[in-house]
Amino acid sequence: MERVDVVVVGAGIAGASAAYELAAHGDVALVEREPVAGYHTTGRSAALYTESYEKGPVQLLTLASGPFLRDPPDDFVDHPLLTPLPVLYVATAAQLETLDRIVAEVAGRTELRRLGGEELHQACPALDPTRLVAGLLEPAAHEIDVHALHQGYLRGARRRGTATLLDTAVTALRRRDRRWEVRAGETVLVADVVVDAAGAWADEVAVLADVEPLGLTPLRRTAFTFGAEGHDLTGWPMVVDADERFYFKPERDQLMGSLADETPSEPCDARPEEIDVALAIERITAVTDFTIRSVRRTWAGLRTFSPDRLPVVGFEPTADGFLWLAGQGGFGIMTAPAMARLAAAIVAGGPLPDGIDPDLAAAVAPGRLR
Repeated sequence: MERVDVVVVGAGIAGASAAYELAAHGDVALVEREPVAGYHTTGRSAALYTESYEKGPVQLLTLASGPFLRDPPDDFVDHPLLTPLPVLYVATAAQLETLDRIVAEVAGRTELRRLGGEELHQACPALDPTRLVAGLLEPAAHEIDVHALHQGYLRGARRRGTATLLDTAVTALRRRDRRWEVRAGETVLVADVVVDAAGAWADEVAVLADVEPLGLTPLRRTAFTFGAEGHDLTGWPMVVDADERFYFKPERDQLMGSLADETPSEPCDARPEEIDVALAIERITAVTDFTIRSVRRTWAGLRTFSPDRLPVVGFEPTADGFLWLAGQGGFGIMTAPAMARLAAAIVAGGPLPDGIDPDLAAAVAPGRLR
């Protein structure tokens, strides 16, 4: 048996960031079932830092994560985590009310510029101004270097003394003598706290601990890359349909596209669906001058949501020392810094992090779902 203060289950962005923050307060073990950390979802994310996405608690967590993403610690990475990538929401005449709703939800927290049809074409020359009549541009959005952020957390956690066990599945969890015994491969870890950061498998980890599942739902999303012959992509924004029926974004000399689909799935190694790629191509080409005859690469990932689509951060009210860090949905990367600091503050019993007040902490606590 090995004694630690905290065992974190799952080494994706949630678990890695939590281990990094928790290691500043005590001894941490980070356990990951796959041989590579972040294999399933984190490693397949094309994340954006945008303050206009989502609303309420998710938006507040995004804002609270901004300072870390803009100015990480000196020893965290050797280059910026954020690269400017404006977001452009586009609308047909039938979608104008959706643009108004987006403006209302942002409520002055970030700059949004209204664009007319011709202005849309100027912002992204592939767009068809006869089909799209208006848009909203968020000029301050940024693309996140997901790999650098994730690896920065993993390296930082190790520097702070975290023991990382890869290719090691948790097979048993039991509460004994006011501590948790966690069987991870051939090792038994004894800890005061278990952090369930297992992503799509978080409910399964809870069952091992004899904790009632939250009803988390993994949703598959398919993505693909394609060429943009005849276009110089320099300065292009990420283009998002106002109702999130598709999106595409520049990636060097090509574009990444998606149907923005949310197909319920069992926890698994998600695979792309040809029908999702075909429908995304149909919707994208309907409002652009692209001719997409083939795609270069396809993949899929799981985005896991709680029943109310808000993240879950906090101690399980029915099980001492069992802390949920789950349900990050499609915003887990850009909210990871704030959620990790919140989780660490809850475990350490310290003050809440900057930007997170008691009402926000209560809004994401698991007790709301019990």
